[in-house]
Order: sequence, then C-alpha cells, then structure tokens
Amino acid sequence: MDRTPILSFAFLQLLIILLPVLHQTCCRNPVASAAGGKWALLQPNIGIPAMHMQLLHFDKVAILDQTTFGPSSNLALPGGKCVNGPVGKDCTAHSVEYDVVKNTFRPLTVQTDVWCSSGSVMPDGTFVQTGGNGLGGNVVRVLNSCPSGGLCDWNERPNSLLAPRWYASNHVLPGGRQIVIGGRGQFNYEFYPKTAATNKLFNLPFLSQTNDRGAENNLYPLVIQNVDGTLFIFANNRAILLNYNTGAVVKTYPTLPDGNPRSYPSTGSGVLLPLKNLQGRVQAEVLVCGGAPKGAFQNAARGVFMGALNTCGRMSITDPVPRWVMETMPLARVLGDMKLLPDGSVIIINGAARGTAGWELGRDPVLSPVIYNPDARFGARFTVQNPSTRPRMYHSTANLLRDGRVLVGGSSSHGGYVYKGTPYPTDLSLEAFSPSYLDPAFAPLRPQIILPVSQFVIHYNQPLVIRFVVTGAVNVNLVKVTMVSPSFTTHSMSMNQRMLVLSVAQGARLIGKSTYQITVTTPPNINLAPQGYYMLFVVHQNIPSVGIWVQLL
Repeated sequence: MDRTPILSFAFLQLLIILLPVLHQTCCRNPVASAAGGKWALLQPNIGIPAMHMQLLHFDKVAILDQTTFGPSSNLALPGGKCVNGPVGKDCTAHSVEYDVVKNTFRPLTVQTDVWCSSGSVMPDGTFVQTGGNGLGGNVVRVLNSCPSGGLCDWNERPNSLLAPRWYASNHVLPGGRQIVIGGRGQFNYEFYPKTAATNKLFNLPFLSQTNDRGAENNLYPLVIQNVDGTLFIFANNRAILLNYNTGAVVKTYPTLPDGNPRSYPSTGSGVLLPLKNLQGRVQAEVLVCGGAPKGAFQNAARGVFMGALNTCGRMSITDPVPRWVMETMPLARVLGDMKLLPDGSVIIINGAARGTAGWELGRDPVLSPVIYNPDARFGARFTVQNPSTRPRMYHSTANLLRDGRVLVGGSSSHGGYVYKGTPYPTDLSLEAFSPSYLDPAFAPLRPQIILPVSQFVIHYNQPLVIRFVVTGAVNVNLVKVTMVSPSFTTHSMSMNQRMLVLSVAQGARLIGKSTYQITVTTPPNINLAPQGYYMLFVVHQNIPSVGIWVQLL
C-alpha cells in the first residue's frame, strides 16, 4: 500500500501547527514580544477627568481638573455647597479624593484654576500643589493626607508664588523645601516655602535657550535630583546639571542625536532609572522616550498630524563623558506616561500615535502599554502589553499603586466636557492596569511583608530588618528590596518619581515555616533619597509584594 499521501497529509498538518511557532522564534522583531497584563474598570465616572494625579500615603489619590470650564463637571460639591470660581458661581467639584482600598471617591473643593499646574509631596506627607492658569498662577494649594474616615480639603494660599507658574515643574529637595522651575514665559525658578534668602526669583537662561518660538517645547521640563544633590534638567532636546543654590550650570549634556524636541507640547516622557549599589559609586541613568518631531505642533494646528517618535534616549548622567544611546520602541507614542514599577522595570502607557499636545491636536490612540526592562540586552528591552479599550489622549494620567497596579485616568482633548460627536470623548473613568507579575499563577512566589508594618519610620544609613512570607519555593538569591516615591503626574511628567534598590546587608534566609528575613541598609544620604514617604517592596524572582509605606527622615 502506498503511504505517501497519508504521510504528506500528516506532514502538512504538522507544518501548519509549527509554522506560527517557527515564525515567532526565528523571524520576529525582538522588541515586539508577546502581550501580557490585564485591565479593569474601577470607576466609570468620578465626575472629572484626571488631569493631575498624586498618590498620598494613606492610599488616597488626589485628582484635579481645571476649573475654567465652570459649573460643568459631573460631580456636585457636598451639601449643596457653591463657590466663586474663575468663571462665577460654581456648585460642582473640580477635584476628588479617590480611596484606593475602598474604591470610592468624594468631592474636594478647589476654587482657583489648577489647569496645567504642578506639585509634589512634602516630607511630612502634605501635598503642595502650585500654579495654574490665570489667577491660579501664583497660588499654592495644600492638602493633608487624611487617615481613613478623615475629611481633609484644599487650603488655597493666593500670592504664595512670586511668578505665575503655568506648565512648570516641581521637585522636593534635600531639607524638605520644593523648587518650582519654569512655566510659560518664566525662565527662572523659585522655592517653596520661602526664607529671607530665597524670597526672590532665580534666573535660568537654559529655559529661554530651549524655547522654540511658536511651539515653546521647553514647558514642563524634566527635573531629576542627581546623586550629588544637583538637578538634571531636560527641556526640548537638551539637558544641563544645575547647582540650584548658586545658579551655576555644572555640566551641559549633549543634545539628543535626532535633534527632536521631547518637552511640552511635543510631550515625550522621561524617568530616572532605578538607583543601585547605594553603598558604592552610584550610577544615575535617565531614559527619555517618545514625543513629537519638530514642526508637529504647528502642523497639527493646521490639521496635519505628524507621526509620533518611536525612539528613546538613554544616558548615564554621572559619567565623566556622558552620551545618549538611542533605542527603538515597538510603538511610536506622544502624550505617554512612564512609571517605575516595583520590580525595576518601566511601563510606558497612554498616548497617541500622531499629533501633539493641545486641544484637538492628537490622533490615533496607543492603547497598548509597553514594558521596558533596563537590565535586558540592548534591542530586547521592550515588551508590548495587552491593550485597553479606552483612548487616553491629552490630559490623561497614570500612577503606581501600593499593590503594584497602575491607576489610569483622564483624557480630555477638548476645551470643555465633550461626550458626543468626537472619536475621543472626555473620559471621567478610572481603570487599573495589572502587569504580568500580578497574574494569579505567580501567587506562590509573591512575598507578603509581615514586618515592619505600614507607616514605619526609617532613618538614613541604618540596617532595616524585613520579614516576609512566601508560600512557594524560594530562591533566596533572587530577593531584593525596592523603594519607590509616589509622583505627581500630569502632562506625561511624573514629578519627584524615584526608585532605589536597597543594598543587602544580610541575604534572605529561612527563619520559620514559609517565613524569611532579609536585612538591608536604608539609603545613605538625602542626595540619593530626599526625605519623605516611599512605598517599600520585597521582590522575589521579579514578583513584588504589596508595598508598605515608610517615611524616610
């Protein structure tokens, strides 16, 4: 009997099964890896789009939107309350407090305009929010983080800034004060709170030098505290190292090789990669990704939407001769947010594939986040994740939560609340993205911290004993401890965002049934880690625990 047809048919069936696998193994683009992660809708309508977002240390999130839309939000102030807002009598809320644990929200009262403002959290946990549009430009707003059941609200302080700050950037400094840098038409910086010596404006010519006429591209500059306490400031396509006490430029960095702007309104995003080897010579690396090419803002205003950039620049800012190394993302993106994850990776989320920042100026939402692994080999650091179904365009935000999820909200591409007749309606929802490390399959590997408890106070350069439980098999050589500062997020900028991988004094060891202990050393000094609240995680085989809040003093 001739078996050739039978063998051929069987071979064809096998080939049909294997071809997709062979293609993925041999021929795929190494940066476009398999998708992962899950999305969940938390709240369909919190009343306002989340233009600004700050996680506070009682697991509450302060969210703000502009007030110049008038009485147009979908959330009334409590008890029939009305205020005199920038456009008259207003009985609606333009700020909310979201309770992460309870998945509830309540209105907050803000009267001055916070549109395109900035902020950071002080070492005691007080949220200081600065500037905005119009009469809000010189205002400082203060919000205390209340424990469960507390009903804190905004305390607004007019004329607390010397210059109006619209599209400025903030950073908490060693010693506890904040620096407020730039803003529209402001090529200077100032401090809050002020002393007799700092009750003035300090010129910063770098901001005027990076100002493109017609597009600016120097707004919301990326500000990062270097490991020696100086400030790395990136605007447009250039960067400097600033001694803010003297006003001296310590170092001028090379221009990004492609010459394209990455600051608002070109609106890429940037991050300080995790700091390691804290007891030795610490290397600080900055990653700047995406944005819009030269001319994108002017073209979008004419109805021509240029493709977003698909490149990232990475540079060690502590090298004697620093240089940018360019990498290619699997997805071009403008208006994206970059968040440090507790395992040391970076998520790039939200944004558009064409256009630029501004009302009606973005097109083609990028629904799929991307994970960047800084420690992977060059060319294989990006992994595309599962997509959301909700466009998150202009005025969208994202923040890391203590349980490892990424809270995502906002998207308001219009000069008002528009829900119909547009492909990108104003979005009042909150959703959460759960990276792959939260998959239930990893539950046996996930640490649970049992000591210390949340709200623990730590001090510099001290041993810290951490006990944790893991129910599955543990590789004690693959345990690390990370600390992440909660950031103020707006317009693709995550102000004050920072991660430290703590030095291990005594490695993880078994001390009881499924219970382990590791001793780490807290950050050595205030230059590596400014005082304040951090989320502390135990990470086992790249699977993080739920974090605990620690206050570093």
